Amino acid sequence: MFTGIVREVGRVVSFDGHRLVVDGATQAATGDSVAVDGVCLTAVDGSQLAFDVVDETLARTTLGTLKAGDRVNLEPALRAGDPLGGHFVQGHVDGVGRVRSLEPDGDGARLLLDVPAEILRYCVEKGSLAVDGVSLTIAALDERGVGIALVPHTLLETTLSGLQAGDAVNLEADVLAKYVERLAQR
Repeated sequence: MFTGIVREVGRVVSFDGHRLVVDGATQAATGDSVAVDGVCLTAVDGSQLAFDVVDETLARTTLGTLKAGDRVNLEPALRAGDPLGGHFVQGHVDGVGRVRSLEPDGDGARLLLDVPAEILRYCVEKGSLAVDGVSLTIAALDERGVGIALVPHTLLETTLSGLQAGDAVNLEADVLAKYVERLAQR
Protein backbone atom coordinates (compact mmCIF):
# COMPACT_ATOMS: atom_id res chain seq x y z
CA MET A 1 0.00 0.00 0.00
CA PHE A 2 1.17 3.48 -0.89
CA THR A 3 -0.13 7.03 -0.46
CA GLY A 4 0.93 8.68 -3.70
CA ILE A 5 3.28 10.99 -1.82
CA VAL A 6 6.49 10.59 -3.80
CA ARG A 7 9.53 10.33 -1.54
CA GLU A 8 12.14 11.03 -4.22
CA VAL A 9 12.88 11.16 -7.91
CA GLY A 10 15.33 8.47 -8.97
CA ARG A 11 17.17 7.82 -12.23
CA VAL A 12 17.06 4.68 -14.32
CA VAL A 13 20.52 3.09 -14.38
CA SER A 14 19.56 0.32 -16.78
CA PHE A 15 16.57 -1.54 -18.14
CA ASP A 16 16.92 -4.54 -20.45
CA GLY A 17 13.19 -5.07 -20.83
CA HIS A 18 12.90 -7.23 -17.73
CA ARG A 19 15.42 -6.12 -15.08
CA LEU A 20 15.03 -2.48 -14.03
CA VAL A 21 17.79 -0.85 -11.95
CA VAL A 22 17.17 2.58 -10.44
CA ASP A 23 19.57 4.94 -8.66
CA GLY A 24 18.08 6.66 -5.65
CA ALA A 25 18.36 7.11 -1.91
CA THR A 26 15.29 4.93 -1.29
CA GLN A 27 16.33 1.80 0.58
CA ALA A 28 14.67 -1.54 -0.15
CA ALA A 29 15.54 -5.00 1.06
CA THR A 30 14.95 -8.00 -1.17
CA GLY A 31 11.18 -8.59 -1.22
CA ASP A 32 10.19 -5.01 -0.34
CA SER A 33 7.61 -3.20 -2.43
CA VAL A 34 8.47 0.12 -4.06
CA ALA A 35 6.24 2.16 -6.36
CA VAL A 36 8.16 3.21 -9.48
CA ASP A 37 6.13 5.78 -11.43
CA GLY A 38 3.12 4.39 -9.59
CA VAL A 39 3.80 0.73 -10.40
CA CYS A 40 4.23 -1.57 -7.40
CA LEU A 41 7.42 -3.55 -7.95
CA THR A 42 9.24 -6.03 -5.73
CA ALA A 43 12.91 -5.41 -4.99
CA VAL A 44 15.07 -8.36 -6.06
CA ASP A 45 18.47 -7.16 -4.86
CA GLY A 46 18.98 -5.53 -1.48
CA SER A 47 22.29 -3.94 -2.54
CA GLN A 48 20.61 -1.77 -5.21
CA LEU A 49 17.14 -0.77 -6.33
CA ALA A 50 16.59 -3.57 -8.82
CA PHE A 51 13.28 -5.05 -9.93
CA ASP A 52 12.10 -7.77 -12.29
CA VAL A 53 9.36 -6.43 -14.58
CA VAL A 54 7.04 -9.07 -16.06
CA ASP A 55 5.20 -8.94 -19.40
CA GLU A 56 1.83 -8.23 -17.72
CA THR A 57 3.29 -5.08 -16.16
CA LEU A 58 4.91 -4.00 -19.42
CA ALA A 59 1.59 -4.41 -21.25
CA ARG A 60 -0.41 -2.29 -18.78
CA THR A 61 2.03 0.51 -17.86
CA THR A 62 4.59 2.90 -19.32
CA LEU A 63 7.57 1.05 -17.78
CA GLY A 64 8.50 -0.59 -21.08
CA THR A 65 9.54 2.79 -22.48
CA LEU A 66 12.10 3.51 -19.74
CA LYS A 67 15.75 3.91 -20.66
CA ALA A 68 18.96 4.79 -18.82
CA GLY A 69 18.88 8.35 -17.48
CA ASP A 70 15.08 8.64 -17.31
CA ARG A 71 13.70 10.13 -14.11
CA VAL A 72 11.12 8.13 -12.13
CA ASN A 73 8.95 8.82 -9.08
CA LEU A 74 9.79 6.56 -6.13
CA GLU A 75 7.72 5.74 -3.06
CA PRO A 76 8.50 2.90 -0.63
CA ALA A 77 5.53 0.97 0.72
CA LEU A 78 3.78 2.26 3.83
CA ARG A 79 4.91 0.93 7.16
CA ALA A 80 2.70 0.69 10.24
CA GLY A 81 2.46 4.14 11.80
CA ASP A 82 3.39 6.07 8.63
CA PRO A 83 1.16 9.10 7.92
CA LEU A 84 -1.46 8.78 5.18
CA GLY A 85 -0.80 12.06 3.41
CA GLY A 86 -2.26 11.32 -0.02
CA HIS A 87 -4.89 8.66 -0.71
CA PHE A 88 -4.91 4.87 -0.76
CA VAL A 89 -2.77 3.83 -3.74
CA GLN A 90 -2.13 0.17 -4.46
CA GLY A 91 0.43 0.49 -7.23
CA HIS A 92 -1.86 -1.57 -9.46
CA VAL A 93 -2.02 0.66 -12.51
CA ASP A 94 -5.44 0.68 -14.17
CA GLY A 95 -4.19 1.94 -17.51
CA VAL A 96 -2.28 4.56 -19.43
CA GLY A 97 -3.46 8.11 -20.11
CA ARG A 98 -2.04 10.82 -22.36
CA VAL A 99 -1.04 14.36 -21.55
CA ARG A 100 -3.21 16.82 -23.44
CA SER A 101 -1.31 19.81 -22.06
CA LEU A 102 0.72 21.16 -19.16
CA GLU A 103 0.49 24.93 -18.85
CA PRO A 104 1.75 27.37 -16.22
CA ASP A 105 -0.98 28.56 -13.85
CA GLY A 106 0.24 31.14 -11.34
CA ASP A 107 3.03 29.53 -9.30
CA GLY A 108 1.77 26.07 -10.27
CA ALA A 109 0.54 24.45 -13.44
CA ARG A 110 -2.62 23.03 -14.97
CA LEU A 111 -2.35 19.45 -16.25
CA LEU A 112 -4.95 18.19 -18.71
CA LEU A 113 -5.05 14.43 -19.29
CA ASP A 114 -6.92 12.25 -21.74
CA VAL A 115 -8.15 9.31 -19.67
CA PRO A 116 -9.49 5.99 -21.03
CA ALA A 117 -13.26 5.60 -20.48
CA GLU A 118 -12.78 2.55 -18.25
CA ILE A 119 -10.83 4.75 -15.80
CA LEU A 120 -12.68 8.03 -16.37
CA ARG A 121 -15.88 6.49 -14.98
CA TYR A 122 -14.20 6.41 -11.54
CA CYS A 123 -13.17 10.07 -11.67
CA VAL A 124 -15.12 12.77 -9.86
CA GLU A 125 -14.39 16.43 -9.30
CA LYS A 126 -12.37 16.81 -6.07
CA GLY A 127 -11.72 13.05 -6.12
CA SER A 128 -8.31 11.38 -6.23
CA LEU A 129 -6.31 10.02 -9.16
CA ALA A 130 -2.73 8.72 -9.06
CA VAL A 131 -0.68 9.91 -12.05
CA ASP A 132 2.74 8.26 -12.37
CA GLY A 133 2.35 7.41 -8.69
CA VAL A 134 1.53 10.95 -7.55
CA SER A 135 -1.68 11.43 -5.54
CA LEU A 136 -3.57 14.26 -7.20
CA THR A 137 -6.95 15.93 -6.84
CA ILE A 138 -9.16 16.20 -9.90
CA ALA A 139 -10.13 19.85 -10.45
CA ALA A 140 -12.26 19.40 -13.58
CA LEU A 141 -13.78 16.73 -15.82
CA ASP A 142 -14.81 16.60 -19.45
CA GLU A 143 -15.82 13.82 -21.82
CA ARG A 144 -12.16 13.05 -22.66
CA GLY A 145 -10.44 13.32 -19.32
CA VAL A 146 -9.48 15.39 -16.32
CA GLY A 147 -7.90 18.69 -15.36
CA ILE A 148 -5.55 18.82 -12.38
CA ALA A 149 -4.08 21.84 -10.63
CA LEU A 150 -0.45 21.14 -9.73
CA VAL A 151 1.02 23.03 -6.78
CA PRO A 152 4.65 24.23 -6.89
CA HIS A 153 5.81 21.56 -4.40
CA THR A 154 4.51 18.75 -6.64
CA LEU A 155 6.24 20.30 -9.65
CA LEU A 156 9.55 20.46 -7.74
CA GLU A 157 9.45 17.05 -6.04
CA THR A 158 8.12 14.79 -8.82
CA THR A 159 8.66 14.15 -12.52
CA LEU A 160 5.36 15.81 -13.50
CA SER A 161 6.97 19.16 -14.38
CA GLY A 162 8.72 17.46 -17.31
CA LEU A 163 5.53 16.20 -18.97
CA GLN A 164 4.74 17.27 -22.52
CA ALA A 165 1.67 16.95 -24.72
CA GLY A 166 1.37 13.37 -25.96
CA ASP A 167 3.36 11.79 -23.12
CA ALA A 168 1.96 8.58 -21.67
CA VAL A 169 1.33 8.40 -17.91
CA ASN A 170 0.37 5.58 -15.55
CA LEU A 171 -3.09 6.04 -14.04
CA GLU A 172 -4.63 4.43 -10.98
CA ALA A 173 -8.20 5.31 -10.05
CA ASP A 174 -9.20 5.59 -6.42
CA VAL A 175 -9.72 2.02 -5.18
CA LEU A 176 -12.65 3.15 -3.03
CA ALA A 177 -14.57 4.16 -6.17
CA LYS A 178 -14.03 0.69 -7.63
CA TYR A 179 -15.37 -0.98 -4.49
CA VAL A 180 -18.40 1.31 -4.37
CA GLU A 181 -19.21 0.45 -7.99
CA ARG A 182 -18.86 -3.28 -7.30
CA LEU A 183 -21.07 -3.13 -4.20
CA ALA A 184 -23.70 -1.01 -5.98
CA GLN A 185 -23.94 -3.62 -8.76
CA ARG A 186 -25.09 -6.26 -6.26
